[in-house]
Amino acid sequence: MCHAVSWKRRRAVAGPVACALLLLLAVAPGCRQEQPSTETAMNEPAALAPVDCTWARADALPLAGDLDARAAAYVPTPLDPSLDHLDADEQAVLAKLVEVARIMDGLFAIQATPCADELAAHLSRLPADRQETARRYFAINKGPWDRRFHFEPFLGDWVHPVGANYYPVDLTDSEKAAIADGANGLDGLFTMVRRDVSGRLVAVPYSHYFAAELQQAAALMREAAALTGNASLRAFLESRAAAFLSDDYYASDMLWMDVDSPVEITVGPYETYEDGLFGYKAAFEAFVTVTDPVESGRLAKFKDELPWLEAQLPIAERHKNPNRGAESPIRVVDEVYSAGDTRAGVQTIAFNLPNDERVREAKGSKKVLLRNVMKAKFDQILVPIAQVVVSEDQLGDLTAESFFLHTLWHEMSHGLGPGRITVDGRDTEVRLELKETYSTLEEAKADAMGEWTIFVLTRAGKGHFPESIFRQQAATYLAGIFRSVRFGIGEAHGKANAIQFNYLVEKGAIAHDAGTGRFRIDVPVFEQAIGQLVGEICTIQAEGDYAASQAFIERYGALPAPMAAALARLDHIPVDIEPVFPRWDR
Repeated sequence: MCHAVSWKRRRAVAGPVACALLLLLAVAPGCRQEQPSTETAMNEPAALAPVDCTWARADALPLAGDLDARAAAYVPTPLDPSLDHLDADEQAVLAKLVEVARIMDGLFAIQATPCADELAAHLSRLPADRQETARRYFAINKGPWDRRFHFEPFLGDWVHPVGANYYPVDLTDSEKAAIADGANGLDGLFTMVRRDVSGRLVAVPYSHYFAAELQQAAALMREAAALTGNASLRAFLESRAAAFLSDDYYASDMLWMDVDSPVEITVGPYETYEDGLFGYKAAFEAFVTVTDPVESGRLAKFKDELPWLEAQLPIAERHKNPNRGAESPIRVVDEVYSAGDTRAGVQTIAFNLPNDERVREAKGSKKVLLRNVMKAKFDQILVPIAQVVVSEDQLGDLTAESFFLHTLWHEMSHGLGPGRITVDGRDTEVRLELKETYSTLEEAKADAMGEWTIFVLTRAGKGHFPESIFRQQAATYLAGIFRSVRFGIGEAHGKANAIQFNYLVEKGAIAHDAGTGRFRIDVPVFEQAIGQLVGEICTIQAEGDYAASQAFIERYGALPAPMAAALARLDHIPVDIEPVFPRWDR
């Protein structure tokens, strides 16, 4: 249980969560204990109230009857790229960075699951023949709630807290309103919201709440910096180590944009999907990768098109953002290890970071494509799905290159369109104005805009793609919708794909053959409709219209019957991979 301790000198603890989850996940740092903080004391209440975990106790332990089928939806997949091209120092750096990633995994486990000790302890009470599968599925989901199915419990009957562990589970409506209003910094990106001993909500910076773990991570980052001969990597590692202890990530984000090294790490608190209450709080994660410089160089030409594409966006001129940074490096990498937010549930195939709009306006954003993860998903999941749901005469247009290009331009599109905006005379960000709807709408935008960019570039005669790209992108995109919606429409990416599907059906771009159960995409109509979808979403974002965002998601975010029937025929196909890292997993 939590103890009331001062976080001026000693951080609040979450109980022995690391012991329970770390034995379970085999990836996190040692057990959490009260540790002195090296940070400057802050002007906040001296002590935090103990966390009440009585809600997490249970006499009965219902276990989902279809647990085996749920677990089978994630196929264990070894990811073990060759490291033979790395010298001894680079391999030593890599090993240090994997240790940092393991720490991020432990931190995210705490962020994701309140009272994790009490919940994880129930696993040992299950019948012996059910424990292994339950532990594996608990590890995949980072808790007893199934991420595929709207966070319904597969163990016990506890209701999933929408705000994960970023906020007290007993927030009142007035307290939620105070957080939404940004009172006392409670909406801070890098803070945990807790109660002080008087019951008042306080925002505790990550650097205090996770002081011991972040100090350990910072030390490992500095050790890795001392080992590397790459100046850009060294500068980033040293700066990110300092950021862990200050909660100021801007300088290290700027340096991360410039990293050009055979070994790279993306590490820290980034995405806000886990905060389903407001979308305010950033989750810890890590990607440790090795770079393919040849393939990265092949794609570098695309970043030069970003200013032109911004000017072509199908929105009012006043909403366009010519100030977006244009550096936007592209990296093709193989994943060596992943941890934290990105390793929970569905696995990332690419990412576009940082999310800080100041960095995006100054330099753009870095697009990183995880080639070995992408290939595993195309071969094991996308192709088998297409063979079931896509019209037979369009199957020949499905290509790995189109899947790759869709993923690339999805990530490129995160850097296009509204970012920093003005609402009622206030300078603000789309993320803050759209609150919990932001992630879903942004993912739908990036998917749709990814296809739109390819089509617009081709129509303009830029010479990047052949004429066949229209058919190939359309067929591959259609199969991809079914792949992603299987993640569950309670998750941002899954709901974003339901939105696209329903919108395109309404526009006549996707048609269902009731006789075969398959779907056909009308390529010319698709080209036109996808531009309309981009325009509608970007306009909502540019105007920071929260009500319009809610209404748009409500209108298009449901799972229609023909799609549900098609998904039921995919049960024999894995939903996603479960990454296995033979060199590093313990």
